[in-house]
Amino acid sequence: MLDIRGLRKTYQGSGRQVEAVRDLTFTVKAGELVCLVGPSGCGKTTLLKCMGGLLSPTSGEVLLDGVPVTGPPPGMAIVFQEYGRSLFPWMRVAENVELPLKEKGTPKAKRRELVTDALRSVGLPDAADAYPWQLSGGMQQRVAIARALAYEPQVLLMDEPFAAVDAQTRADLEDLVRLLWQERGITVLFVTHDIDEAVYLGERVVVLSASPTVVQDELYIDLPDERDQLHTRVSPRFTELRTHVYEQIQAAKRAARADASALSAAPDGDGRPAG
Repeated sequence: MLDIRGLRKTYQGSGRQVEAVRDLTFTVKAGELVCLVGPSGCGKTTLLKCMGGLLSPTSGEVLLDGVPVTGPPPGMAIVFQEYGRSLFPWMRVAENVELPLKEKGTPKAKRRELVTDALRSVGLPDAADAYPWQLSGGMQQRVAIARALAYEPQVLLMDEPFAAVDAQTRADLEDLVRLLWQERGITVLFVTHDIDEAVYLGERVVVLSASPTVVQDELYIDLPDERDQLHTRVSPRFTELRTHVYEQIQAAKRAARADASALSAAPDGDGRPAG
């Protein structure tokens, strides 16, 4: 469903060039739930924006069902971390969820049906007439998820969507994502900095290196399909998997520090260390 081939992204400004993503290649199969995790600042959000058509890669390509992504594709929806900035506070919940359907040209009766179904799916059937600012943070993020679901995407990209909510709400939302994924068969790419979350949610975890980013490791999560916050997280296999991912991220950090030290010690044009 998603095919990332040799993706590279550099930024230029203030007379210098910064390479955020370097030669990144991996695939996501149809109906798969894949988590992306890596060191802080490794370019996870840059990668996701390139995949969603919000940024143009410097080189390489992203294919959605075999079609190159050159702008936001119609078969994809994104849920961002900052739900407070992605919902319009002057619009009621149902209007927020309905908005992309209007842009899509969906008939009014169908829009109403999709909005009702999406709000029911995220546990907010009675919140249609509320304003976002009247809801808790967790409920606002549920609205953002409902808006993505109502769009009926083939692929759902999620950019650290639970980073701004409390631990209890986060656990509830994690279980919600797995439930919706199982019920609807959507392909999900979930970006997170939380190792435990990545292992708990994913069928597969892709570990990214420090910036400039490449794939450090890929790990298939052989936990049972039916997972719960109490028993899954205390199982020996869960501990083994999270330890493996943690070790890979620490290895990525060590490699980045070693590269930085080597670069600073390298002589410049007049024979002196660059640092």
